[in-house]
Amino acid sequence: MNKKSNAVQQQNQLLGFDVKKIRNDFPILHQIINGKPLIYLDNAATSQKPKNVLDAIEKYYREYNSNIHRGVHTLSENATEAYELARLKIKNFINAQSNKEVIFVRGATEAINLVAQSFGRNSLNKNDEIIITELEHHANIVPWQLLSKQTGATLKFIPINDNGELIIEEYEKLLSKNTKIVAVGHISNALGTINPIKTIIDMAHEYDAKVLIDGAQATSHTSVDVQKLDCDFYAFSGHKVFGPTGVGVLYGKEALLEKMPPYQGGGDMIKMVTMMDTQYNDLPYKFEAGTPNISGVIGLGAAIDYVNEIGLANISQYEDELLNYANQLASEITGLKFIGTAKQKTSILSFTLKGIHPHDIGTILNNEGVAIRTGHHCAMPVMERFKIPATSRASFAFYNTHEEIDELIKAIDKCKKVFN
Repeated sequence: MNKKSNAVQQQNQLLGFDVKKIRNDFPILHQIINGKPLIYLDNAATSQKPKNVLDAIEKYYREYNSNIHRGVHTLSENATEAYELARLKIKNFINAQSNKEVIFVRGATEAINLVAQSFGRNSLNKNDEIIITELEHHANIVPWQLLSKQTGATLKFIPINDNGELIIEEYEKLLSKNTKIVAVGHISNALGTINPIKTIIDMAHEYDAKVLIDGAQATSHTSVDVQKLDCDFYAFSGHKVFGPTGVGVLYGKEALLEKMPPYQGGGDMIKMVTMMDTQYNDLPYKFEAGTPNISGVIGLGAAIDYVNEIGLANISQYEDELLNYANQLASEITGLKFIGTAKQKTSILSFTLKGIHPHDIGTILNNEGVAIRTGHHCAMPVMERFKIPATSRASFAFYNTHEEIDELIKAIDKCKKVFN
């Protein structure tokens, strides 16, 4: 590691950011893979979980496992209290106005589908238009394709330039009085591009269009203030912000959610059921049919506690330094081509190596204990835009180190030696 990076690490420690201490909170990081210490650089796919999250989930199952909301016994009351406390934590985390605006779902994918089917299907017709971008994860493409086919609405796309940045001038041309929904990722999972979502939201609102932001890649890297953004919907997944899998959040403005019909029917989303009709529950429960992922929600609340304790400003500063360090070293590798070179990006190094398939790179790196993601990253239109089948993607979190990046670079060099 060079002197500059060593100085930055020392500065981070002075600011109270001690990566060695942080790593001790993540049990999974301390293991051997193929005879080498695990170097986990697949955080854009899922993040690892700190001990307080694991402990919170275990405590729920050991001490107060029970169904929520409908029980008067102590276990149920304790479970309900923990579940609703997590909702309050998330409300504060994203600065929603009310707990009513925080809907628990299985993940960002379900959140987007909920909006498409509940809001979109009941609002759009064949003369209307939906705008998404070429950067999107499939989870923010396919639901709008389905909606387009269901309603006859037209689906349009904001193009990207060779750096992997949205061309805002083209977006401006797409907007019209027919635009009803704009759905954009906060950060690209394939390239790490940070999109100018405040600008996108404001421009859409000039045409009275509603805006959904897919924040799956954002909440672990940067602060989110939904009131300041003025987005209509914001979706994110728990497992990418150091919480459990199978749980996520849909934020929606209360006035919009009130008008939207339920997405699913079942227990807890009702007030009264007769053989002929049903009276639906109040927000947020109208959209939470059936027994939810109680332990997952409680675990997500614990993850939010952990992130808040470290501070997203500290996390962002440290991860920016990691990415800059990785870019610096990777740029010296002959035959390595960066895919995605936006001026505003975070935590993702997506690349190709001349003459070597990304899957082969991933396999060789795994033999060295380095875990990265290879493939299209559920973003096939991005790959098509760059005329490649796949990339190798190293994605960083605040528990990664400069030394791990050194090992990544060594492993990439080994790939070249194997194939040359």
